[in-house]
Amino acid sequence: MSIRLKRALVLAIAVTVGGEGLVVASPQKEGEARYTAASIPRFKAPWFDRMETGMKKAGAELRVTVREADPPPADSSRQVGLIEDAINQGNDAIMVVPDDPRLIESVFAHAQTKKIVTVTTQSPHQAHADCDVEMVDDESFGQLAMEEMVKAMRSPEGEYAVFVGSFTTADHNRWADAAIARAKETYPGLTLAAERFPVSEDQGLSHQTALDIIAAYPNIKAFISFGSQGGPGIAQALRDKGLVGEVAVISTTGPAIASPYLRDGSLSASIVWDPAEAGFAMVYLARLVLDGKRAMIGRDLDIPMIGKPFSFSGNTVVYNRPLVLTKDNVEEHSGF
Repeated sequence: MSIRLKRALVLAIAVTVGGEGLVVASPQKEGEARYTAASIPRFKAPWFDRMETGMKKAGAELRVTVREADPPPADSSRQVGLIEDAINQGNDAIMVVPDDPRLIESVFAHAQTKKIVTVTTQSPHQAHADCDVEMVDDESFGQLAMEEMVKAMRSPEGEYAVFVGSFTTADHNRWADAAIARAKETYPGLTLAAERFPVSEDQGLSHQTALDIIAAYPNIKAFISFGSQGGPGIAQALRDKGLVGEVAVISTTGPAIASPYLRDGSLSASIVWDPAEAGFAMVYLARLVLDGKRAMIGRDLDIPMIGKPFSFSGNTVVYNRPLVLTKDNVEEHSGF
C-alpha cells in the first residue's frame, strides 16, 4: 500500500499527543497501525534492545509498527544491505544508527526518492536524513568523559589511552576529539600514550589491546573507551595484571554489562544516556515528518518525557541528557 493511499484512509477524528500539536489520527480499526518503520541498529546488543523498547513504546502510542532488523556484528556494508531491504519492503520510515555515516548516504538518497522518511541517531547532520536526534551534545559528552577520568585518577598527571569503535564510527571519534582537546587545554600534565585505538566494539580485542598498552606503557594511568565493549575489556586486563584501583577506566558501557566491573572498581565510571529515550524520539520525529509536520521540528519541540532540545541545527535535534554510572547508582539503571 502506498503512503498516499495510507494517508487517504485516515479518519477525521484526531487527538493531540503531549500537548505539542502532533495530530494522531484514529485508524480504521482499534489498534491498527497507520505507518510501518524499519529499525536498523549498529549491531545486536542490550543497548540497542533498550533503544527498540523506546521505539515500540512510541510506536504503540503513535500508531507506528516498528520492525527491527537483525544485524550482524558491526558491519558497515551489511548495514547498507539492510537499509536496501527495508526500502524494498515498502516501509514508510527507516530509522538507523549508522556504523559509517558516509557509506549510507547513497542508499538514504534512494529511500528519499521513494518518499520514505529517514531518521538517524548518533550521526549529527547525516546526509539525506530527514532528521537526526542526539541525546547528548558531542563536545559536552567528550569533555565530561575527560573530567570523569581526571576525577578517577585523583591527580591529572600521567599517560592515558583512548579507544573508539573504529575510525569511521563518527560519534566515538567526535567524543574522542573533544576529550583530547579538553586534556590539552586544561590538564598539561596528561599525555596521550598513543593515537586512539579502534577496538572498543569487541571485548576480546579491547582486552588484548589494553594488555599490549600496559606492556608498552608501564606507567599508563587511565583509559577512556568510547564504545560499549571497550570498558569491560580494559577492566579485565586490569584484573589480570593486578592494577584494579591503580588505573582509571571510563567507558560508555550500559549498566547491565558495566555493573560487575563498577562494583569491583576495575571500571571507574560509565557515561551513557538512556537509549530508550533516543528510540522514542526517533519514532516521534518520523511521525511528524510522515504527517507533513516537519516545520514543528526545532528548538521549541517538546517531546513527551524528554523535553525541549539543547540545540537545533539543520536536520539535527540535540538533547543533553548524559547519565554517569558509578558503583553507587548502577543498580538503579538496569535494563540495558
